[in-house]
Amino acid sequence: MAKQKTSKFMEPKKLSPELAAIVGKGPMPRTEVTKKLWEYIKKHKRQDEKNRRLINPDDKLAKVLGKKPINMFDMTKEVSKHLS
Repeated sequence: MAKQKTSKFMEPKKLSPELAAIVGKGPMPRTEVTKKLWEYIKKHKRQDEKNRRLINPDDKLAKVLGKKPINMFDMTKEVSKHLS
């Protein structure tokens, strides 16, 4: 039987030091990074109370997402810059 090829999405990526400070040491797949990022956001109550789609970065998140509140859909674009 042929070995199943891992999809690009599941391929472990190297993390920037700023991202690793939030989600832990890499390499890890993008899906795992997103999961751990959400764990951090919920644990530290970074989701906007009124508009749940907005993330209000604290100092750690600001190094990855920028200082301004960010839409959760734009978040992945910013996180991608910290994966290689």
